[in-house]
Amino acid sequence: MGLSLGTALIALAGLIGLVVLGIELQYRRRIGNKFDVTATDWQISTDDPTHYALVGNLALVNQTERREIFVPELSAEVTLLSKGSLEGITHQVQISPRHYDAPARPDGYWFAYIVKQKPTQAELRLDLHGADLSELQSAWIRIHYITYGPQGRLPRVRHLVLPLKFPNPNEPHQWRSTDQSSILPIRTHLLSQIDAPVEVVKRYVLPHSQPGDVVTIGETPVALMQGRFRHPAEIRPGWVASRICWFLLPTSSLATACGMQSLVDQVGAWRVFSAFILGALAKKLLNQPGMFYVLAGEQARLIDDVTGTLPPYDQFVVLGPDKPQQVVDQIQRETGLAAAIVDVNDLKAVKILAVSPGVSIAFLEQALISNPAGNADEQTPLVLIRPA
Repeated sequence: MGLSLGTALIALAGLIGLVVLGIELQYRRRIGNKFDVTATDWQISTDDPTHYALVGNLALVNQTERREIFVPELSAEVTLLSKGSLEGITHQVQISPRHYDAPARPDGYWFAYIVKQKPTQAELRLDLHGADLSELQSAWIRIHYITYGPQGRLPRVRHLVLPLKFPNPNEPHQWRSTDQSSILPIRTHLLSQIDAPVEVVKRYVLPHSQPGDVVTIGETPVALMQGRFRHPAEIRPGWVASRICWFLLPTSSLATACGMQSLVDQVGAWRVFSAFILGALAKKLLNQPGMFYVLAGEQARLIDDVTGTLPPYDQFVVLGPDKPQQVVDQIQRETGLAAAIVDVNDLKAVKILAVSPGVSIAFLEQALISNPAGNADEQTPLVLIRPA
């Protein structure tokens, strides 16, 4: 009788363990409070040098399956970047709900709202005032919001960078000559998520181009336009990232836990760990350094850690661009210009990520070897190349 009872208890304990394991597996497959805030449809008025107005739409999207997500709080703070002093410049930011089933309050209070599977919207308005705003370069907006749902009460931040200074697309530019080509670095405004590569090319390059030209775009500006940048405060380094980052050169963008975790999030922990082990063996036994970057994938070479690009993006980890060949193909299809997405530095290293059919890689490398776009604050992410 005792043996029978003991066997039954063991079987019951095993059954409970299986149920707990099943619950845990189901829990890990589901991302609680999966929610996104995206900004679209921006209208930026900078005609009046004493008053700039920026108005855009925020889409609040519940991505958690079969669950409602509460948004009890939503607000914004602004940092202005300028070539001059900010003394005497004031700003006011206001977020107003635009729910389809509940009007906004007249006092501007953001009331707690339940976002079901149907997205809702809000309007963000930023007004800038000052005696002379012409030195302003950009506005870095942090949209703070709370999600309340299956995963508890979680604070989130959506970062948005908006340009405030726009170069004249038709202004004269200085061509540079090489043996095989003429090269024209082209200045743009500070590119951000509200921009699209093909529209930037239409605006700034087409006034200076002719048939047969090739336009190149830096890989980091393309990634910024795709919104592929993350603030370190939002990155949670795991075991693999926090250990392996110690073994890379300190000048690498993967030598910090957050930089390495950005790679882990892109390609997976097992691939990064395997690339590290095999790379170490290749360096030790075969005298072949750098195999980690080959085995870990293209993103390992493209990630830029904090300080790797222009302010305010110097506060972020910037990933490599997504589907660069599709971007290049769209530019050629809609503008008629051959195009390439490139990674170039001052060490005479030129990497072509994607290029239009028929364009010579060797020709591009020769034209870009001197890094005409620059690595400082030139703000010339576009380079127009004309065969000699």
